[in-house]
Amino acid sequence: MTPNDQLAYYKPELVVIPCGSRKLDHPARAADLYTGSYHRACRTAAEALRPDRLLILSARYGLLDLDDVIEPYDTPHGTKESVTTQLLLEQATLRNIVRLDPVIALGGARHVSLIHSVWPHALTPLTGTRGMGEQMARLVALRNGAVS
Repeated sequence: MTPNDQLAYYKPELVVIPCGSRKLDHPARAADLYTGSYHRACRTAAEALRPDRLLILSARYGLLDLDDVIEPYDTPHGTKESVTTQLLLEQATLRNIVRLDPVIALGGARHVSLIHSVWPHALTPLTGTRGMGEQMARLVALRNGAVS
């Protein structure tokens, strides 16, 4: 059994999904701001997992609750202005969520790397995919309950 097989057995305490480059052009709730198909697919899959808590990892703001109202931005992960592992750890500590388990990280390699800096044990069901097409297919499988 691989660590990701645990998805079939445990209800996650936390799922963290990526932000997205496509956004509304005005301030909005984080739940509404990101409009891209990849973000939406991650969110739909995350919601199907029925986590106790769902957060968005924003490249600019860090960990966001769905109801947090934020300004649109254009900051990709890995740039000088983007969120750091130190900031994520501080935010998780303030929210008292560092010790949650299980944690699931949906997203690409940069996203997962940041999540692992706070939750090294986080399950990463998109790891091993070879591109966006495979990630989208796996997100659909997660949404439909068929974890591969």
